[in-house]
Amino acid sequence: MSFLSQCSTETIASAAKALADGHLVAFPTETVYGLGADATNPDAIARIYSTKGRPSDHPLIIHIPSIDAMGQWALDIPTYAISLARDFWPGPMTLILNRSGMAKDFVTGNQNSVGLRVPEHPIALALLQQFAALGGKGVAAPSANRFGAVSPTTAQDVAEELSTYLLAGDLILDGGPCNVGVESTIIDCTGAAPRILRPGAITPEMIKESTSLELDESIYTPTIRVSGSLESHYSPKAKVTLDIQALTGQGLIAMAEVETPEGVIRLASPSTIEQYARELYSALRAADSEGLTHVVAISPVGDGLAAAIRDRLKRSAAF
Repeated sequence: MSFLSQCSTETIASAAKALADGHLVAFPTETVYGLGADATNPDAIARIYSTKGRPSDHPLIIHIPSIDAMGQWALDIPTYAISLARDFWPGPMTLILNRSGMAKDFVTGNQNSVGLRVPEHPIALALLQQFAALGGKGVAAPSANRFGAVSPTTAQDVAEELSTYLLAGDLILDGGPCNVGVESTIIDCTGAAPRILRPGAITPEMIKESTSLELDESIYTPTIRVSGSLESHYSPKAKVTLDIQALTGQGLIAMAEVETPEGVIRLASPSTIEQYARELYSALRAADSEGLTHVVAISPVGDGLAAAIRDRLKRSAAF
């Protein structure tokens, strides 16, 4: 395993070649770091599952270089999904579509749907474009951490958590801290109207404006497994409790206007919702680094990205 901090054109070309040769490459996106492999290579995909300790029926998101690649991986793409892709790709949005024959069971978790995303990070895009130039069709990439643990937002996070699981020939590309900090919005586009399966930076209001459709919020929920949908996820070793008074010796994550009680270790004091999202996972990781056993998080108020943060906090507290 090699850690590459200088992501030059030559470095990215080498990483694309590593993917083509069946190796794993951890790379930055605007949301979190992903652990990538050739989405058409069953042996490479199997290594993602074993490296993460991920259940084999949990599908992977396929990262593609542009909207033009949608048709290779998906069939019967609805007009509203194309509108979403045009408006928000590259960006922090994953679309769930009916899969084509290229999307095999080993990458879809034996489902008839496939998740696609065009990331916005320049290193991710350059890697996908270089991989496509070598004949690659897409890179399957869940978050670059052990399954159920806190997602990584720096290359150092990836190295600390996965270096003992990665092999010679695998690479970690360092693109600095992630700008968004929480995973992409996942939108089910297999029905007549879009349905949010995981909230993120692409908000319900943005989706409605793009598609001119009301979201499918009916009681019936399609049986589609997606990343980050388990009740317990994004969990540090420390116990996480929400919206109570932090006590001496505990960690605290809260907006800046919330005062720190005496004896409490402040882990993050974001002044905006965007900063809260960027700092959330690094704060949870810091709790473990400092040996804390209990973290209190005060949930942010509001819709959109604040709702995505509350979703991640709820799942981290369910562990």
